[in-house]
Amino acid sequence: MITKTANSIFQEVIDKYHVLDSVDQNFENPYKSEDDLFAHLLYRKCWIDTVQWHYEDIIRDPQINPEAALILKRQIDASNQDRTDMVEYLDSYFLDLYETVTAKEHATINSESPAWAFDRLSILALKIYHMTEEATRTDASEAHRAACQKKLDILLEQRVDLSSAIEQLLSDIEKGNKFMKVYKQMKMYNDDELNPVLRGQK
Repeated sequence: MITKTANSIFQEVIDKYHVLDSVDQNFENPYKSEDDLFAHLLYRKCWIDTVQWHYEDIIRDPQINPEAALILKRQIDASNQDRTDMVEYLDSYFLDLYETVTAKEHATINSESPAWAFDRLSILALKIYHMTEEATRTDASEAHRAACQKKLDILLEQRVDLSSAIEQLLSDIEKGNKFMKVYKQMKMYNDDELNPVLRGQK
């Protein structure tokens, strides 16, 4: 199952990140694009998500230096762009994979592309990792751990359901029961022609 591979890679990424647990650490992709493009893209995608997860933690520090917060906001914006770009790369992978499939006459379109579904699966892996930490914290109260365990149980169930839904979506596309139609995100805030503030500074 393709989602089993994805979930395994996501866990690999998150575990690797937390060895140093630093947003400034170097990135190295163990999967070469020429050997396994899908694994390569998934690993990179989840690494971006993992770093951004921790950016978001840092910027919520009420004692953060305003200048540092501004720099970090720029890093978050860049990370968001990278995340979107990686989703589009993933969708290109699936478009190539199914390019020879002819959609049936009454084929339908899905509400999200395969890559955006994998994006949700990557974020879910991060939620599960960090909720597991909270559910097993020895310095937290029993009530806290119990509440987090209930949330963790729901997240684990959600991962099963989402994985199943992704498998069904890919099967439907492969059989021609659904077809892919990918829309570029067309983000405006990083574009100096579309963001009126940036355009006004040219």
